[in-house]
Amino acid sequence: MKSLDERLRTIFARRPVVRSHELVSAGVPRSIITRLVRSDRIQRIARGVYALPDYHEGEQAALLTVSRRAPEVVFCLLTALRFHELTTQSPGEVWIAIPNKARPPRLDYPPLRVVRYSDRSLKVGTITRRIDGITITITGVEKTVADCFKFRNKIGLDVAIEALREAQDSKEFDRDAFWRFANIDRVANVVRPYIEALV
Repeated sequence: MKSLDERLRTIFARRPVVRSHELVSAGVPRSIITRLVRSDRIQRIARGVYALPDYHEGEQAALLTVSRRAPEVVFCLLTALRFHELTTQSPGEVWIAIPNKARPPRLDYPPLRVVRYSDRSLKVGTITRRIDGITITITGVEKTVADCFKFRNKIGLDVAIEALREAQDSKEFDRDAFWRFANIDRVANVVRPYIEALV
């Protein structure tokens, strides 16, 4: 039978951030989890989310923490811009999209900025990525830029224009896909003059 240290190494080798139920499923009783945190053998990142002591919070660590607690959310706007390297902004909150009638997730960390999307808007333009064994869902480049114009009152028009400029400079930017998302977001007429000015 594996020792506690071996079980912990096995669990955290698969992914650096784990939920308490994963520890329990691997044979670590809840009472032991509390003792492991007190003795600094693991660290509590958020309620029910743990990592090894040498785990350092990077920019993507917050995404992993949110994804472990609320796997159904879609990362969007400033968080997606930062992920796609389309902005110089460094948001202090994690921006997430949820359906119009859904309840926002309750997390004590990291701070969240919740934006409500229609069902149709949430179903198009998202991509999944695996980071350290955890799958996250995030808006793709073209959808993110279109959404920035839709929510320009929340993030600022200057941020949306910067994102458009950066995206257009990328060889992977699909202009047709962008126009499709701009039409879905009903911002095609808003975006058109900025596209023409940047050509």
